[in-house]
Amino acid sequence: MKRIVICCLFAASSTISVYSQNSLQSGTISPYSQYGMGVLGEQSQVAGRGMGGTGLALRGGTMVNTLNPASYSAIDSLTMLFDAGVTGQLTNFKENGNSVNARSAHFDYAVGLFRMMPYVGMSFGILPFSDVGYSYTSSTRLNSSVGSIVEQYTGKGGMHQAFIGIGWNPIKTLSIGVNASYLWGNYSRSVVTTGSTTVNSLSKTYKATVNTYNLTFGLQWQQPLGRHDNIVIGATLGLGHKMGADPQCEIVNLNTATVVSDTTTFTIDNGLELPLSYGVGLAWNHNQTITVAADITQQQWGSTDYPEYDENTKTYALRSGLLRNRTRMSLGVDYVPNSMSVRSYFKRIHYRLGTSYTTPYYNINGVKGPDEFSVSAGLGLPLQNAWNSRSVLNISAQWVRTSAKDFITDNSFRISLGLTFNERWFAKWRID
Repeated sequence: MKRIVICCLFAASSTISVYSQNSLQSGTISPYSQYGMGVLGEQSQVAGRGMGGTGLALRGGTMVNTLNPASYSAIDSLTMLFDAGVTGQLTNFKENGNSVNARSAHFDYAVGLFRMMPYVGMSFGILPFSDVGYSYTSSTRLNSSVGSIVEQYTGKGGMHQAFIGIGWNPIKTLSIGVNASYLWGNYSRSVVTTGSTTVNSLSKTYKATVNTYNLTFGLQWQQPLGRHDNIVIGATLGLGHKMGADPQCEIVNLNTATVVSDTTTFTIDNGLELPLSYGVGLAWNHNQTITVAADITQQQWGSTDYPEYDENTKTYALRSGLLRNRTRMSLGVDYVPNSMSVRSYFKRIHYRLGTSYTTPYYNINGVKGPDEFSVSAGLGLPLQNAWNSRSVLNISAQWVRTSAKDFITDNSFRISLGLTFNERWFAKWRID
């Protein structure tokens, strides 16, 4: 057990170091990350993304499924799993007949899983929570005497979570689990306004630093349906709470001719909040060859207040109605012809398809933000050499469309690569 704990601590510290170095670059380039906490990160691993991001009812000893900590108990006593993923993205933005292309790439996650004791699996790692990253300019021509007003919008930052999770299988058909996360990060958003006929510039900067916790509970119920079929029902509950962060708004009025500035800073004590969240999922497996899974989750962002600066009253305070409940529905299929085939490599490949629909968790100028629709496909390619025949290279391709009337349309194509190392670390060899 001491060797196991030391290995886990070493792996966790290594992933935190790698993630910290790469998290300086935002994983998003979307202007919609200027709202709320930013663009919320994918919580599933690459294998699940090929199935539309499903996972609440998926369990098995060959993959890490952080969406539901109850799944950890499916790991066997000899296996150690380690999974790391990266994502590259091409995006096209369209508005009023104008089109702009952009691209990004980032390190995504690193997670591990092993059996801690009989009927108990333990997971650890680093996952994204949210990303903020955008830069664009808006210009408005008023009239010939006043000239033009130019507004420069920029934002960067995000939040990440390091977690430890435990899944326990107290009886044959029931598993329960919990993920305990340390959530940290910061964001900075600014709006700089200048005029063509004035020497004054006005900048507003919104920023916050977060250091808090996050708890998610899960359960899975397995029910055999004859000799070759079974279903799994999964459910999760995430606790909402105040994050202990003090968001700030700094307003600077600068005279560029005299280089004299007037600065006003507003601070809201304990002004950010995590919402209550919950989800349910269903998965059906036939003869260990085909799995069909469906999830629905909701985050109660609409019940939380969010900081906003009011131009009329010149105040910075918490206000309701800025955020809304976020609902996500997903459906996915995994097909493997024969995972134990010796003669055919292609029969051991996992073929995946999925789709999802997500409602926004923010309003824009009092109007519901854009919905998100995605379709995905993926492959699980077994890796085999002289010393390893259990590891898998997972590949997923996603097309994601974020759109609403009178708003920017965002079409993104994402490629994610995840390498799952599946090792028999805890086998005891005996030589006669």
